[in-house]
Order: sequence, then C-alpha cells, then structure tokens
Amino acid sequence: MVTLKAVATLVLAGLCQTALGSVCATDDRDRQVCLEQSAQRIAALSPGATELVYASGAGDKVVAVVAYSDYPPAAKKVASVGSHTRLDLERLVALQPDLVIGWVTGNPQAQLAALDELGIPIFYIEPRSFDGVSSTIERLATLAGTEDEGFAEARRFREGIDELVARYRDADPVPVFYQVWDEPLMTVNNQHLIGKVISLCGGTNVFGDLERLVPRISDEAVLAADPEAILAGGMGEENRQWLDRWAAFPQLAATQQDNLYFVPPSLIQRPTPRLLQGSRLFCEKLDEARAHRTSSADAEPGQP
Repeated sequence: MVTLKAVATLVLAGLCQTALGSVCATDDRDRQVCLEQSAQRIAALSPGATELVYASGAGDKVVAVVAYSDYPPAAKKVASVGSHTRLDLERLVALQPDLVIGWVTGNPQAQLAALDELGIPIFYIEPRSFDGVSSTIERLATLAGTEDEGFAEARRFREGIDELVARYRDADPVPVFYQVWDEPLMTVNNQHLIGKVISLCGGTNVFGDLERLVPRISDEAVLAADPEAILAGGMGEENRQWLDRWAAFPQLAATQQDNLYFVPPSLIQRPTPRLLQGSRLFCEKLDEARAHRTSSADAEPGQP
C-alpha cells in the first residue's frame, strides 16, 4: 500500500509556499500564500470553494473536490477526496495538487495541518460578507492566473448586489425568521452572510441579536418572535418539508398571511456568486409579504 509519506515525497519537488514566490494572495486567516507560478492543479475542500474556484475562471485546473460539490455540473466529474469533514488524504496527495483551497471553520484542522507539513500550499477561505465573496473570487483568480475572467465575475457580483442595495434601501421592514436547519432547529444572526441578505432585502431578522453565528432555537422562541415571514431551505433543492412545521401553527403571523417561503439552499447557504440569484429571490419573497399586507388591508377596510 502506498503511504501518505511516500506519495508526498513524489509531490514535494513541485510545490512551494514561500514569500519569495511570484504569485501571492492573502487568505481569510490573514496568511500570505505565495506560489512560484500560477496554480495548475487545485483541490477545493468544500462545495462552496469548488464554486468559487470555477467562478474565478480556474475550473479546468480543479483536480479534486469533496462530496456535494455539484455546481457547476462539470464539478461532478472531478475526483472526490471524501467530505469536507473527513478527507482521504492519501487520495488527495496522490492527485498532486499545487494549491489546496481550505475552509476556515469547516475542514478538519488536523488533516489540513498534515497537508501543511507536507509543504502543500493551503489557501483558507470563508467569505462572511458580499464583498468577501467578490474578493475571494479575485484572490483565487490571482493565484490561478485567471484574472480576466475572475475579476469580471467579481465585478458582476458586486454590481448586482449594489443594484439590490439601491432598490431596497427604503423598503418597508418585514420581520423575518430564516430556518437554516431542522433538527436541531437553527437560524442565523445578523453577522451571518444570510443575515446580511435579510437586511439587504429590507427584512428584520427576529433572531439577529443572538450571539452565536448559527444559534439553536426552539419552536417556542419562533412563536414568541411571531415573524411576519418565514423562509427556509430544506433537505434538497426542491424540498419544502421544513415549512410544514410552521403551517401547523395558525397563530403565527407568517402562517396567517401565507408568508411561508422556500428558497433553494444552494442559492442562499453557499457564499458563492449564486448568492446574488438567491438574494434576488429572497427579496422577491419579502416583496410578496409586503403585497399581502396591502391585500389584507383591501379586504378589511374597516380594520386598523
């Protein structure tokens, strides 16, 4: 059986992570990562990282991905090296990557430390803002030598977000609960990127002030907050089952006003350019909630 150390020995000659390299970028751990030349064999260790590398124009340089790296479709044909929480290191190293794109809080730190000890350059990412998404695309494009395509995509994303900011700057606020997971029940606070989408669209996150980025909550907490709109992803891109939970509570304002909305999770829960599409959809749902206010008022002109 070929050992990790033996495979690494074959790879080390082609790897470099030194400040003397000619291609450099600063990652989301504030580390300067430098390569002697543009990356040619890239391993992306989360589905979001995979999307971002393709968005940067370097999709044809991706030699390894992890489970659920399903976008763009071409990514499905790339060799998988486990999941983002458990990597097959021997398989990964055997693919001879000259750049690994790691997830700051999502990948196993001990395994990434092992890659680092082997001299394989690791560029850590974790965009937590709209500008962070576009900046990540630009930095990846810099490392891959695909600046023309990557910087154009980053500009398209920035301009799209700016258009939404201008459109919804003065929108009537809508109290919103976003469900990010089912069991245990979880949401996001205002510091989370999804929390920023809520704010962008003129929503008010009813759990925005909670301390944890992705806090656990209870059904009782949602009932007490009584959001005007509830949005959720689900187990799959077309599974609205999570919303059935809230349809069972007719006392909720969101249920009464028919403001239970599904948003495909990959459009809103991955910090990639598709977040622009997800944000537009999110904003449209809150526009529907606002329209339901008008419909209700028209139906009951004598009510306060």
